Parts: sequence; structure tokens; C-alpha cells
Amino acid sequence: MSTYQHIAQRQARVPVRQLCQVLRVAPAAYYAWQRRQQVSAIEPAWQVAVREAFARHSQRYGTRRMRAEVQVQGHAVGRRRIRRVLHAHGLRAQQPCSFVPRTTDSDPAVRAAPNRLLGQPAPTAPNRVWVGDITYLPRQGGGWLYLAVWLDRCSRKIVGWDVRDTMPEDLVSEALRRALAVRQPPAGLIVHSDQGSQYTATRFKQLLTRHGALPSMSRRGNCYDNAHAESFWSRFKAELRDGGRFSSLAEARLEISHHIAYYNAERRHSSLGYLAPNLFEKQLQTMSQFCPA
Repeated sequence: MSTYQHIAQRQARVPVRQLCQVLRVAPAAYYAWQRRQQVSAIEPAWQVAVREAFARHSQRYGTRRMRAEVQVQGHAVGRRRIRRVLHAHGLRAQQPCSFVPRTTDSDPAVRAAPNRLLGQPAPTAPNRVWVGDITYLPRQGGGWLYLAVWLDRCSRKIVGWDVRDTMPEDLVSEALRRALAVRQPPAGLIVHSDQGSQYTATRFKQLLTRHGALPSMSRRGNCYDNAHAESFWSRFKAELRDGGRFSSLAEARLEISHHIAYYNAERRHSSLGYLAPNLFEKQLQTMSQFCPA
């Protein structure tokens, strides 16, 4: 314990000048030390903003997204300073599992749709290309739940989803029906997936035909053709509560619903200039009004 700390602990019972005299310390020097302690005890506003943003986003943000978040609040700080603050408080962002490409079981007797995305530039407007995939979520006590999603290729927005405790053909169809009902895309929408049996089913094809949508599928054995959908899972599942491990289907529906609402409305995406999908689509709509094609 330093001399100044000794004085600070006893100044409530003994006058400071008397303590300084006994300890042979100049009162002015002690008061200067006390002022420095008070200043250092006040955490800078940008550090408070970093910790609050980290907690608000449930430890989902790394330093890149954290930088974008606090800069919007007016704090011009870089990733290195943010990293130091997180490290000092023992805070660490959730880490996704490594992206391991996989393929869905398909029926070789069924004719697959061509890959309409090969050699094509990325869409520049929403509702031009949707990509879909299915993933498995571990169930507490054993077993699995199955989650299907449809993503807008332009805005990365989750436009439709469904989760079940089995994997019937209707799993992806129901998710797509919901997306079509809400988004009402124009004819010509490309709906891309792998060659899984759910996507080659007759009812799924009929749903596409009724809405004027065009099927597109990855080449057999080439999972990278649908990498945009498959790579999405590693981050999405890591950000779910308990890594996507649920005790029941009802619990899974509630948690996934909340997370998708957060993902679309708040979560910043690096490929969108660190905007959330909803805001990105809104900006595209505003730009199209002022600069019509």
C-alpha cells in the first residue's frame, strides 16, 4: 500500500494535514494524487459504449462490427483499442464453428434444375435471387430438430423459415410459402438450393410454377455452389442461445423467431457495409426512387 493510499483510508478519522505531517508528505502532493485517481476512475464514454454494445448484442460482435456500432454513436475508435477494452474486461465474442461443406441426400433418378447462378453477377436488388438450405439443431436429451431458411441473396435477409422435429418435403415448401406471401416477389425470381429431395419434390416445383419462380440447383457433389446458404449456418447457429441446443420444438420456435427478428433488424453484416439487412433494403429502395433504372 502506498503512502497516499494509507492517507486516503484514514482521512475520515484523522485530518489530512496531520496525516501528511506524520508521514512527511506535502498536502498539495496528496491532493494532486487524489485528483488523478478520480480522473482515472471515470471510464471514457467510448469504453462504456463498447461494453454496452457488446452486452446488447449478446456477445455476438467481434471488433469489426463493434467498431461500426460505436462509430455510429460518434466514437471514432479503432479495432485495436476496442480489443484492449474487451480483453481488459474478460469479454470474448462467440466463435462460429468451422465451415464444413456438406450435401443433402438427393435422388439420382430425379432430374435437377440447372444452376442459374453460374457466371452471373450478384443481384443488385432484393427479390431477384433467394437461396435456401436445411440444418440440424441438437435436441437436449438426444435427437435433432431441422431448420430450413430462405435468404435473399442481395440483402442477406432471412425471408422465410420453418423448424420441425422431422424433415418432410413440406419443411422447405412451408418456409418458401411464407416468404412468397410476405415478400410477393415479381415473376422471374430465382430460387436456388442444393439437390436435396425436399427441393426436387413435386409439390415444391408446383409452388415455384404458381408464383412464376425459376428453380436453380447446385451441381451434384459441388456444395460450394450453395456456399452462401451453407456458410450462413456456422455464424447463425453459434449466435443462438446455447449454440442452438433446445429442449423442445416450442422452445426452438420461440428462440429462432426472436433471433431472426434481431438478425434482420439489428445485426450488422460485413458484406452490407456493416448495415443490418432491413436498413440495407431500405437504403436500396430510397436510392431506386431517386435514381430509377
